Amino acid sequence: TPGYSLPFSPPSQALTTHPHSNMQAFDKKLPDALLPYKEKLSPRFFEIRDKVLDFVENVVNPAMSTVDAQTAELMKTVDDPTKCPEPPIMKELRAQAKARGIMNLFLPEVCQLSVLEYSPIAEILGMNQVANLAMNCSAPDTGNMEVLERYGTPEQKKTWLEPLLNGEIRSAYAMTEPGVASSDATNICTRIERDGDEYVINGHKWWITGAMRPECKLFILMGKTSFSGPLHQQQSMILVPRDAPGVKILRALTVFGEAEDHADIIFDNVRVPATNILLGEGKGFEIAQGRLGPGRIHHCMRSLGQAELALAALVDRAHRRKAFGKILAEKDAIRTTIAEARIEITMCRQLCYLAAVMADEIGFKAAQHYIAMIKVAAPRATLKIIDEAIQAHGAHGVSQDCKLPGMWTNMRTLRLADGPDQVHLMTIAKKEIAAMTTGKNSLGRRISGTNPNVEKYGKFSHVEGGALYVSGGGKPSKL
Repeated sequence: TPGYSLPFSPPSQALTTHPHSNMQAFDKKLPDALLPYKEKLSPRFFEIRDKVLDFVENVVNPAMSTVDAQTAELMKTVDDPTKCPEPPIMKELRAQAKARGIMNLFLPEVCQLSVLEYSPIAEILGMNQVANLAMNCSAPDTGNMEVLERYGTPEQKKTWLEPLLNGEIRSAYAMTEPGVASSDATNICTRIERDGDEYVINGHKWWITGAMRPECKLFILMGKTSFSGPLHQQQSMILVPRDAPGVKILRALTVFGEAEDHADIIFDNVRVPATNILLGEGKGFEIAQGRLGPGRIHHCMRSLGQAELALAALVDRAHRRKAFGKILAEKDAIRTTIAEARIEITMCRQLCYLAAVMADEIGFKAAQHYIAMIKVAAPRATLKIIDEAIQAHGAHGVSQDCKLPGMWTNMRTLRLADGPDQVHLMTIAKKEIAAMTTGKNSLGRRISGTNPNVEKYGKFSHVEGGALYVSGGGKPSKL
């Protein structure tokens, strides 16, 4: 799954990619979608991609039956599925991934891959949750490790980044709050107050992904060290051990009624050393922008891996059901659905590669409108494809015998995670409007046209001083 699931999925939810899949993502040849970018791909990319494909096919897939069996036994030892620990075999798989040099591929500072080069690998990992975990490329740890790598002190890196990079511990990102609209991060109101050599934290967070799992040992928390001054310099990020006194995990939150690894948490007079602050007071927004940009591209490429799985399921079902005298695969309606799904996946993949290239070329901040585009487009398209696959499966498609319902739930959640669609659409619109402000958009004015009699007779000169109606007039948008 894209990263929003139980600490470890029960056997019925485990996703295995068949080693003989005919998807291009698993072809030893360079996938067609990457041919336009061939000159931007380093020899290291081809080496790493081959290693990942070999690892998934020859190490992870053969281990899946053991993963399922161990998980089933561990489920019997806990009173809630969100408390289920990872199966022991995960340690072995991580060791093999590390030996192959394919852990932490999301982190350019570690793996020397560009954002573009990691993108097709993320798609592969989106099809195989166990490989994603074994290679230590799962959210929210990926974003947290990026933060620590870029903004952490040597001491913070030693204490937290090293065990995270080794897959010895997991982490969570504590930002969202139930009492405010957290999609506008200026609303975040958890207090981080200096008291001598410590900070005291008081707040209420929820939808903290990964906080329920027993392996989680660290929160990166966003709150306010100031409630005055410049709006975007009030927020700070701070490291909070999960077992710090005053951290109270109230409950696991459900997604569409099903238990998932998202926590509702109270921070009640939690004290941490002043050295736990990241980059300094008032740097929370700066860090957040650095954290969220890469993660959004990773999420989108993993989403496309899910879309490929859903399309494969749709095609398989269409060949195994006959209705009204024909195999479903022979019916025009099903063929149209299949064709449209392939078009959507192909378009979104190219948009994701474009966003990745722009991030590599000009940086994540300057490329944010491209990232916003794919963050809206990929989950939307994937959700639609999964929904169409469910429809083709009929009642089976919503049952516990089918993996599509869990995929749909995760993808619907992703349209809210890391910023809801509406926020990203605003980012795109602001960029578009700023690029075509009135006065600079002569082509738009020419195509739009004006009624010459409005200016000639002047009957609207009292409205906005005539600025909206006369030739060349118009007020710039406040955006």
